[in-house]
Amino acid sequence: METALGLTGYQATMMILVFAVLGLGIAALFLALFLPARWRPPYWVEFAFVVLLLALVWYGDRESAEVFAAYQAPLEESGVLEAGYDPAVGNFDRTIRVLAFQWGYAFVNEEDEISRNAAVVKPGERVLFSIFANDVIHGFNIPAVGITAEFDPGRERNVWIRAPEKPGKYLIQCLNYCGVGHAQMKAWLVVEGAET
Repeated sequence: METALGLTGYQATMMILVFAVLGLGIAALFLALFLPARWRPPYWVEFAFVVLLLALVWYGDRESAEVFAAYQAPLEESGVLEAGYDPAVGNFDRTIRVLAFQWGYAFVNEEDEISRNAAVVKPGERVLFSIFANDVIHGFNIPAVGITAEFDPGRERNVWIRAPEKPGKYLIQCLNYCGVGHAQMKAWLVVEGAET
């Protein structure tokens, strides 16, 4: 599994590859600018460059999925994802379990349906978020409802909100720097209903 500040792993490999491709692109631009006008690279070079970019996207996606699966597997085995609070306790309308990981959220509702990018609620509901991470310290912030929480790896943290009355999509984000992909650690609180 990856570490937030590690110099090894697929994040470091991807950064090296991105800078190498960037360097190749800049070098080709300078060659095109400063060499005689009759010089032009063969078409196979352009196709090879596109294939290289597609390979990078495929590699990044594959490694990201493997890291997510590595974080998820021990949680499923230990039963953490099945833990949580009975919605009747505390008079909550909905309980959503949240798995935070580098760099995203997985939301698990009462029917054990998982969403990687959205927590779906109804207007005005009292929602309990039972949050867990097993990698690094993360944050859980929903600016529209004024809630911010920080939680340590390996410990469950519970926060509750009253969902906004106005239907729509509201930002959920991590406010604790949790590694290279921190800026992309975002999701949506989706309040169902006809948007006005």
